[in-house]
Amino acid sequence: MQHAVGSPLPPPHQPGHGPAVGWSPAAHHPGPHHPGAHQGSAPVPPPPPAPGYPAPPLGPGVPPPQASVPPAPDTTGHVPLPPGGPVAMPSAPPATAAPDPAGTTLAVLLIGPAGAGKTSVAKYWADHRRVPTAHISLDDVREWVRSGFADPQSGWNDNSEAQYRLARRTCGFAARNFLANGISCILDDAVFPDRPVVGLGGWKRHVGPGLLPVVLLPGLDIVLERNAERTGNRRLTDEEVARIHGRMAGWYGSGLPIIDNSQLDVPETARVLDDVLARSIASPPKW
Repeated sequence: MQHAVGSPLPPPHQPGHGPAVGWSPAAHHPGPHHPGAHQGSAPVPPPPPAPGYPAPPLGPGVPPPQASVPPAPDTTGHVPLPPGGPVAMPSAPPATAAPDPAGTTLAVLLIGPAGAGKTSVAKYWADHRRVPTAHISLDDVREWVRSGFADPQSGWNDNSEAQYRLARRTCGFAARNFLANGISCILDDAVFPDRPVVGLGGWKRHVGPGLLPVVLLPGLDIVLERNAERTGNRRLTDEEVARIHGRMAGWYGSGLPIIDNSQLDVPETARVLDDVLARSIASPPKW
């Protein structure tokens, strides 16, 4: 707790005396002495009468006892929010109505290799929806760690795995809280089909069974070209990009929807994503 400059600090709690309830600065910092001011004790009201006996009359100058009034609750700046819970599967629309993912609160996981355009598509999709939508990038959350950041490019080890798991859990908590308050979420991550650690199970556990995964998988030449435009630790070597892209091919035959956006720009890919999500709402993928 911070106190205003010049404001006295509350007295420390002393064992056996209880907390300093009702502490007042004036009680511990008396003002200057004024001659002639009354220095006696304030009048004390008489004790309550015993049962069956009338109350004695109050003496002159003794105020009647006042009933204690509980203080009003301090609600300034506090907005109650629903707690986040596991995301349930979105309800399928009636058979006569076509699913409308643009107006539905959804949790989407966009999967793909480095250079697939996950972040660009996720941001555009979130920006152009009719309902409030948040974008959560696992790479962004991982890089919240500044000192001691375990860069996977330096080798996958216990530290990089622990920071990945922590970032994924943080993303899941954020998504659940957003969704509990009516805000859709799209998350992006390079999830590998052959790696249990960096896999779908953790996302399903942290977000909920209603998470809708979609794979974004353009051709190798496209991801190499896009990766070359990156800077910092987001840019990988061509060998690493090719290796990741080859492992992502394992999603074919997995049952998850796959979008090949090799010949699509970002707005076109976002429109295809809406079509894929409409089918996923009507018939959720098994994963």
